[in-house]
Amino acid sequence: MFDLFSGQAKPRFHERALGLRAYRQELLASNIANADTPGYKAVDIDINGAIKNGANVDSGVELKYEVQSQGNIDGNTVDMDIARQKFAENALLYEFEVDRVKGFYKSMDDLLKNTPTR
Repeated sequence: MFDLFSGQAKPRFHERALGLRAYRQELLASNIANADTPGYKAVDIDINGAIKNGANVDSGVELKYEVQSQGNIDGNTVDMDIARQKFAENALLYEFEVDRVKGFYKSMDDLLKNTPTR
């Protein structure tokens, strides 16, 4: 098992982070899809806090409703520029977590096959 102090986190950490990022991606996609829905309140999660606290999707993550400084007349709080930026950033970080998990399991597979890792 890898050690946090050796510079590589344990795979469960990355698997939890991957689940949280996937959940956040669903929320952000929902915000974008509802950008024209009157009265829709944009939602998000504190992803960094959830990851730090060891939360996972199954244990429940607190939703945060976004409040815009200049809300729309129809009560919708989705700012498309911010929503797209968050969506793209989260997608990149999701891919990062996928790479970490894949790398760990590749190392384990190489170890079991007794082949050196690159």
